[in-house]
Amino acid sequence: MVDYLVVGLGLAGITFCEVLEENRKTFKVISDDSQQASQVAGGLYNPVILKRFTMAWKAKQQLLDAKPFYQNLEKKLGVIIDNELPVLRKFASIEEQNLWFEASDRPDLDYFLSTKLHPNKNPAIDAPHCFGEVKYTGRIDTAALVRSYSSYLKNRDLLLEESLDFDAISITNETVSYKNETAKNLVFACGFGLKQDPYFGYLPLNGTKGELLVIHAPEYRENNVIKSSVFTIPMENDRYLVGATYKWKDKTNLPTEESKNELLEKLTTFLKCDFEVVDHVAGIRPTVVDRRPLVGRHPEHKNLYVLNGFGSRGVMIGPYASKQLFDYIEKESELDPEMDIQRFTKKYYSK
Repeated sequence: MVDYLVVGLGLAGITFCEVLEENRKTFKVISDDSQQASQVAGGLYNPVILKRFTMAWKAKQQLLDAKPFYQNLEKKLGVIIDNELPVLRKFASIEEQNLWFEASDRPDLDYFLSTKLHPNKNPAIDAPHCFGEVKYTGRIDTAALVRSYSSYLKNRDLLLEESLDFDAISITNETVSYKNETAKNLVFACGFGLKQDPYFGYLPLNGTKGELLVIHAPEYRENNVIKSSVFTIPMENDRYLVGATYKWKDKTNLPTEESKNELLEKLTTFLKCDFEVVDHVAGIRPTVVDRRPLVGRHPEHKNLYVLNGFGSRGVMIGPYASKQLFDYIEKESELDPEMDIQRFTKKYYSK
């Protein structure tokens, strides 16, 4: 018997498994490739919502947790996944500059928003009103993280590569069994796949489709993340990620021509060099109606838990939420009430 069965191996599953290993708990993971959000994510860790110049939810604390977490993962897996990159916000007007300076005076934001205007020095960008810099930002290579962590688990015989058969789950007061595996607890960290879950499917997980392009642009020569109506994130070999879209109705992982055209239309408002689209990917972000994660214990089954709803900020929220859930289970600590699924208990009993 192991201490935990974990369902899902995206950002939620990986960050929770790491907390388990740090605390010397035994576990096995059940995962298939049905949920692509973590593998196709932009992976930015940026504490500021750049549309409105406001702090993201608990972003400062999450960033403090996330940086050493990913540094330790790099050492453990022997891969580089954390790329520190400044984020430059392109100003559309003098008025936006003024709003930026006003925001930089606010508590917390003053730590992240530079008050120095960055004039545009890149001839491939149209930016007459300069840039504002967000400090302490970067990108986690989520695709490399998922690949490396999957290999790490497989080499230790800790990964069951299959779609979860809910009918094969057996629950008692003390254990949860799945086929030949038995554990004290089961944690569902399966992203948008939660919609098919008979135990936690009552939770208001909406799911938002996001699409990204990869472009090859040798003349762009940009080493910063540029944020305008879309972002561009530098990769290797003159390639850049361009994204992202937000679609609420389409729940497939299939890229669409409509979203590709939307991204290209926005990109060409400021990018003035030639480029070629070399890839186009899509995934469903696990988003929630109140924009807070879904973390906690099942209303009736005391050894079933959920870790979900990270939305578009999974690289920052993952380490924070995973530690919260572990302490809640093992140390009986209180969960942050804003992400505790108890806020939706009425939905469970009214279904």
